[in-house]
Amino acid sequence: QVQVKESGGGEVQAGGSLRLSCAASGSTAVWHTMGWHRQAPGGQREFVASMTSGGTPNYARIAEDRFTISRDNRDNTMTLQMTALRPEDTGVYYCAARQWGSPWSGAVWGQGTQVTVSS
Repeated sequence: QVQVKESGGGEVQAGGSLRLSCAASGSTAVWHTMGWHRQAPGGQREFVASMTSGGTPNYARIAEDRFTISRDNRDNTMTLQMTALRPEDTGVYYCAARQWGSPWSGAVWGQGTQVTVSS
């Protein structure tokens, strides 16, 4: 069974940093795109960043210049290094993995990890 699992969430003060990790298991295939989305309390899930298996990153404006995504195709893992965190970055962060041509709605999603940024 293919699964995706996040780790590394927590609480941090504004201006601080957190590193989120994601591991995809249950398949030896290399996922074409792995990415992060987040959902703030009362809000909709929004795209944060993604990276293709070829190493091409894509960032939402909310993540540019503050977040860095990386991945290791050898073990289907991914990280999101977040710096200069703001209270509005608070939310549940989800890792997802999808194959080429599949929309995010068709991706394999994790259960999410909570990130809380206090002012």
